[in-house]
Amino acid sequence: MPQFRVNGHTHELAPSREASLLHLLRNELGLNGPKYGCGLGQCGACTVMVDGVAARSCAIPALGVSGREITTLEGLGSRGAWHPVQAAFEAAQAAQCGYCLNGMVMQAAALLAREPHPSEQRIREELSGNLCRCGTHVEIVRAVQGAALRMAGGAPS
Repeated sequence: MPQFRVNGHTHELAPSREASLLHLLRNELGLNGPKYGCGLGQCGACTVMVDGVAARSCAIPALGVSGREITTLEGLGSRGAWHPVQAAFEAAQAAQCGYCLNGMVMQAAALLAREPHPSEQRIREELSGNLCRCGTHVEIVRAVQGAALRMAGGAPS
């Protein structure tokens, strides 16, 4: 039976050949961080990390990631023990409706893991594929900048 390593835990599951990773995460494991948005991997709401790289879970066959390390928003941090990106988003009040938040946070965390001091332009480039209909882009960029400071040991945003 295929094994899936999600948020540090191993699960033996037998998804259908057609099941997406998003379906497996939400419907089989009850993880609601990744959202269904467009279903085509273009909006970013379903973003997770696969082996530390941001990936669109709606466009990835579940069986294609068997044995790989999957991290969802729930595995990034939790209330009382937020990941610095989550804490910075909260401090910057970088959410309105919250639907895009999962994707923005996961994309930002992946960026900062590989590039700890990105410029504002680099942050904007990285998040350009994550759609936010509420228009909180200024706060989101500010939150990512604050997270970079937090992760570098600077003052919180």
